[in-house]
Amino acid sequence: MATSENQNTGLEDAMSGLMATENYIIVDIGANLTNKKFSRDLDSVVARAQEAGVQKIMVTGITVHSSKEALRLTRLFPGTLYATAGVHPHEAKSWDETTEEALRELAANPEMVAIGECGLDFNRNFSPPDVQIEAFEKQVALACELQKPLFVHEREAHTALLEVLGRYRERLPTVVIHCFTGDSTQATAYLNMGCYIGLTGYVWKDKSEDGVRRILEDGVVPLDRLMVETDAPFMYPNTRASKLPPYVKEALTERSLTFLHRYCTFQRNEPCSLPVTIEMIAAYMKKKSEQVALQTTFNAIKVFGLSS
Repeated sequence: MATSENQNTGLEDAMSGLMATENYIIVDIGANLTNKKFSRDLDSVVARAQEAGVQKIMVTGITVHSSKEALRLTRLFPGTLYATAGVHPHEAKSWDETTEEALRELAANPEMVAIGECGLDFNRNFSPPDVQIEAFEKQVALACELQKPLFVHEREAHTALLEVLGRYRERLPTVVIHCFTGDSTQATAYLNMGCYIGLTGYVWKDKSEDGVRRILEDGVVPLDRLMVETDAPFMYPNTRASKLPPYVKEALTERSLTFLHRYCTFQRNEPCSLPVTIEMIAAYMKKKSEQVALQTTFNAIKVFGLSS
């Protein structure tokens, strides 16, 4: 990651240049572009994303195979697509004696900007919890060894996940909690550990008393610790839902809604929908959408070392 004074200055200069453009400049830190739903028209998907202002996309690896495919895609779209290398908790049961070295070799490529998607998911337990913990801890240790950011998935496993991270706290690289759907206590615990929070179009549906909407309204997550993602083809932001407050709907621009409604559905969300998520987040936070786009982009470039 960029840490020197010269690198930071270059990053600030690049972001200053982005402020002068008309469109949002956004980084999607998590899109499953290796999913078969994108197999026929990925060129168009990437082109639409860029037209919508999503200039860089991180392609998520969830197995060794999909991580290799994610790396292949970065070579087709250099400077636009980046990738992660990891084993999702659902796939933890596939971990064998070759997995760790395969991830290490993948992570050596400059286009591979994080270890993950890894973590714990006790909601569905597609892999047994003890197997998930073992695979996750190995990936945490690998990220510590390589000093690559961790891209983390967590569902109903907050305490167990913090326990694993806590064992490596003195060596941890930056951790990003992908697609956060928890409450304010969980968000605060992650922030206190130095983590960043990634939000998706899920914000449209969460109207619980202490969910993502309330966290944004109450300023629990500061803007300098926030990132945005689509989790495409999942997490479609349903802007027509009655759950979405009128003041949030009013904040959505015609341009952003056009990309969403023309190209995205519940069956296949695309990175071009991300401006809508930016606008929803901004409305909840009572900030300008341009400010949210700029800061989340700055955060992603800084944390993942994306070339600007």
